[in-house]
Amino acid sequence: MTMDATTWAAGNGWSVQEVTCNAGPRDRAFEERHETVSIAAVLAGTFQYRSEQGAALLAPGALLLGNHGQCFECRHEHGIGDRCLSFHFTPTYWESLVAAMPSMRRATFAHSHVPPAASLTGMLARLASFRQGDTAALEEVAIDLAGAVLHADAGLRSRPGPLRNHDAQRVSDAVRRIEAHAHEVGETLSLAELAHDADLSPWHFLRVFRRVVGMTPHQYVLRTRMQRAAEQLRDSAGSISSIAFAAGFNDLSTFNQRFRTVMGMSPGSYRIRRNWDGGS
Repeated sequence: MTMDATTWAAGNGWSVQEVTCNAGPRDRAFEERHETVSIAAVLAGTFQYRSEQGAALLAPGALLLGNHGQCFECRHEHGIGDRCLSFHFTPTYWESLVAAMPSMRRATFAHSHVPPAASLTGMLARLASFRQGDTAALEEVAIDLAGAVLHADAGLRSRPGPLRNHDAQRVSDAVRRIEAHAHEVGETLSLAELAHDADLSPWHFLRVFRRVVGMTPHQYVLRTRMQRAAEQLRDSAGSISSIAFAAGFNDLSTFNQRFRTVMGMSPGSYRIRRNWDGGS
């Protein structure tokens, strides 16, 4: 097993690292302690995460939460490798951030993670577009992310019970399949096909997938396509229609409507704003 952590940016009380891991089912669990307050955005792959706040299978779009000083465990029973962008805050800096949020009453996380959500797609698309050395932009997004995650954590319901291992394997396989084929148009990623490959009834697969990932398979496919389209709007000069079709949308008007709903602006406005801000 190898794990690489590359510091992208750091400041007084905060830092951001890109963390990549190639561990798989044959590797032992990774046990460690959170030396800071940590928020890690999962960008690729799946892995199991366990802390005092509970255990979960994390997929792209999820946010790992770690309280300062708490032990945690990561393992890869159902697939090989993952990539995260990890934000770290010293306790003093974190407490100063929380103190400035008038509606926030607690500075510790009550849950182990925040599942993928459409409301966070825009922020995660920003994260995926950053590069090493974008210090000023990453400091701003670190503060934005802290506020968004604290509010999301406070709004989550109680933790569900443990998930059966074979169900976790099936969901992990489905998530990795969506990652690999989200750009394809057709029935490949339909509920019926995903459930068939998981050897589950559509009803049971839908229930298990939603419990683990936090949204339905169709919603997760759309989230994946939308995030990739947003990244391309920021990073490439291709036409909006070509980017939409390459991401897996087969109708431009539908893409424009969904993009405006999730991102709060049209694809053209998003591109202009990202370019004008330099991606910040």
